[in-house]
Amino acid sequence: MDDPGEHRPMTHLDVTTLQQELDVPDLEAGLTSEEAQKRLAQNGPNALESHTTPKWVIFIRQFNSLIIYILIGAAVLTTVMGHMTDTIIIALVIIINAIIGYSQESNASNALEKIKQMLAHTATVYRDGERVDIDTADIVVGDVVFLEAGDNVPADLRLFDIDNLSIQEAALTGESNSVQKQVEALPAETPLAEQTNMAFASTAVATGSGMGLVVATGKDTELGKISQAVADVRKGKTPMMRELDNLGKGISYGILAVAVVLFGLGMWSGQYTVGTLALAIVTMVVGSMPEGLPATTSVVLAMGMQQLVRKENTIVKTLPAVETLGSVDVIATDKTGTLTKNEMTITQIVTPKHEYEVSGTGYTPTGHFTLHGETVTPQDRADLRDLLIAGFEANDTTLAEIDGKYEINGEPTDGSFLTAYFKGYEEEPEYEELDMLPFDSDNRYMAKLMALPNGKHRLFVKGSPDKVLPMAQAADPDFDAQRYLDLTKNYSQNGQRVIAVAAQTVGAEVTEITDELCTAGVTFLGLAAIIDPPREEVIESIAHMRMAGVKVRMITGDHPDTALAIAKKLGLADSPSVITGTELAALSEADRTKAMVATDVFARTTPADKLAIITALQEAGNVTAMVGDGVNDAPALKKADIGVAMGQSGTDVAKDAADMILTDDKFTTMEKAIAQGRRIYDNIKKSILFLLPTSFAEGLVIAFTILTQDNMPLNASQMLWINMVSAITIQFAFIWEPAEPGIMARPPRSNTASMMNLHDIVQMIYVSVMISGIGLIAHDFLLDNGYVTATVASTMMVNIIILGKIFYLFNIRTSAPALSKQFFKNPMAFVVIGLMMLLQFSITYVPFMQDVFRTAGMSWLEWGVAVGAGVITLVVTEADKLVRLAYRKWAHKERAVEAEKQA
Repeated sequence: MDDPGEHRPMTHLDVTTLQQELDVPDLEAGLTSEEAQKRLAQNGPNALESHTTPKWVIFIRQFNSLIIYILIGAAVLTTVMGHMTDTIIIALVIIINAIIGYSQESNASNALEKIKQMLAHTATVYRDGERVDIDTADIVVGDVVFLEAGDNVPADLRLFDIDNLSIQEAALTGESNSVQKQVEALPAETPLAEQTNMAFASTAVATGSGMGLVVATGKDTELGKISQAVADVRKGKTPMMRELDNLGKGISYGILAVAVVLFGLGMWSGQYTVGTLALAIVTMVVGSMPEGLPATTSVVLAMGMQQLVRKENTIVKTLPAVETLGSVDVIATDKTGTLTKNEMTITQIVTPKHEYEVSGTGYTPTGHFTLHGETVTPQDRADLRDLLIAGFEANDTTLAEIDGKYEINGEPTDGSFLTAYFKGYEEEPEYEELDMLPFDSDNRYMAKLMALPNGKHRLFVKGSPDKVLPMAQAADPDFDAQRYLDLTKNYSQNGQRVIAVAAQTVGAEVTEITDELCTAGVTFLGLAAIIDPPREEVIESIAHMRMAGVKVRMITGDHPDTALAIAKKLGLADSPSVITGTELAALSEADRTKAMVATDVFARTTPADKLAIITALQEAGNVTAMVGDGVNDAPALKKADIGVAMGQSGTDVAKDAADMILTDDKFTTMEKAIAQGRRIYDNIKKSILFLLPTSFAEGLVIAFTILTQDNMPLNASQMLWINMVSAITIQFAFIWEPAEPGIMARPPRSNTASMMNLHDIVQMIYVSVMISGIGLIAHDFLLDNGYVTATVASTMMVNIIILGKIFYLFNIRTSAPALSKQFFKNPMAFVVIGLMMLLQFSITYVPFMQDVFRTAGMSWLEWGVAVGAGVITLVVTEADKLVRLAYRKWAHKERAVEAEKQA
């Protein structure tokens, strides 16, 4: 015998061969307890393992950064030199950064634990010839499991005996309807969604009962494979975070290199003592180091998270995901419940007399019936009335309003008939049920026998057209069955499910339903075309996203015709293309990758297919968002650059694997979230372009002083004050900066594009040189000519740098001219500037602050110089901006002229 724990596909085996493969001598008796214990010891329990990272490890990881290493070194050096104030400030910066990073990472998803919880706790099996309930963890390959309505399937089973068994597999396969099961062997390569002789772990039995042999447990089940896929997925850093890491490292190495050179030059000149020079170098390093970069970025992202929750019904679980939204260029999304309502709806009714249109979608019974564009009522149309009553009665589902929302208990298809009936009637028919023939996967129809108020008995039948139409032909040899088969084919190709409805008045002596009673002949009432309707608001949202350069890809477990029809209704592409998971598997690796990148609709997909599609899109250079709600979406949700789950209809597994949750379940929220992401990215870029040159200006003050062998204009505490005040005030002005006009009219940025272009680098250099240079010139001129004392001069220097930052802020805030209508668009900018100036007045005039930071009060002359230096910074940078705006306008005009010539 082969190892019973080895998992292989079992769909193609007949029951006898299956028994031999699994070494199960007697299906009625099941395994012996001794054999079950042996297999349990050999293959392990039917359970999934999950591992979480200890919190203390996550916290320690936050200190693994080059910038942090440098700051720790600076703190140690200032401690050795006895400058404890400097040490405390540096230490606070390090700890705050670590806390922010820890809070991000400790909120990471725990999807594996949620998957583990999905397994049933107990199961009914046959052991030693008896039917017993055991813990799910004790189930082994070869166990005979009994299932009935309401059970969760405890392991992967190959079914061998069923009675009207249907299983809801939407969370696993994406198929919205319950799957009718059968026991016959299927081809070995049958797609997961079509394996009708299998029952999979974690799915739920909707109707009927059945028995199956366990062919896979624990990690070998389809659920286990998803669990393993989630565990194996390692989400890479976002493009912006990678760039910030590289930027931080590059700047750090550059600053250290400059520090070494300057220390050598200072020692060579003999102008400074070792202690003075060392403190100056440490001051320069700390002043130049962009330690505020992680904090500023994190706060901008965190505020963006809060705005998404408050305004856009979106919960973002990780800070970098907020920014990633702005660079998304492909959204891969599940269909059922995401693009569609997952509420089957009758849209057309065809009777032998007329073709009716039915308005309204979902289970809410609002809508009406139209004929040739005119509204009609069932009370006035006997053919429509008879079909609605028959569809209502041949039914085993209930429809109820719960907390203001209509929900069904039973089959979605049956629910569509209940909704259609209540669109025409307020009260149920006053019929008495005599007997019911449940839907059977072999017969593919259901029937109900009712006693009417007039004493007559009437049989109602509803089912697959290829089963019901022959019954109608048996009652009427002239019945044109082919016409309705052709209609069924046309509707099916349009993505609709077609149900035939019939009825027959029988004698009062008939009180039971048999197959013979139905096949003897019934009167055909018509066809109902049913669809899981697209969400109306999604169509407009997809159009907007396509204009913004964001492509939408549909990934579903549905039939390709259904998926393609929905894609066309949604406007997914001008001419959407479709491919199935089976067709993908048949392609070569290169062709498969090309197909995954180019195709618009993926049908009959497995969780592995979804993960492969996301991976292929990422490798092609796309920034991907994956939107889903099922267990089968979890690996792809985790792998995508940003995984998005539905908050209401989504499974816990999907929500934990995702980076973002749409609390209102509206796909349209993605459009708003992307716009918010783009705004946040712009503001992070602005804060960086603001932070770096103003930080470098502080370092250049020390560097220029050492190169000119002059006295230090700033001490360490003053430099750290500049950094600290900026970090808690002016840098955060960008948090509230509104979006630039036309933010959704531009294409997504490339994930390979640099955050800073050549002009940004040039501006960063000349602004830092300008602020530090003007400050040093003013400092030396006033000091050398006796206008101020050394203490006043250094105080003025602090305020020159601060005011340079303030005036530069107005240039960086917007791509439009600073003195345009954008000037007052961010009132909070003026609030933080006011707070910053209050702090500056305190360090300048409060005696206690003067003692700590060695400052002195300034006269109108010094304030005039400081303000004038700031004005020069704004004028120069605004002139630069106006030149660039004029050039862009000219270039755009030239391109338009050239395009007109070519046309």
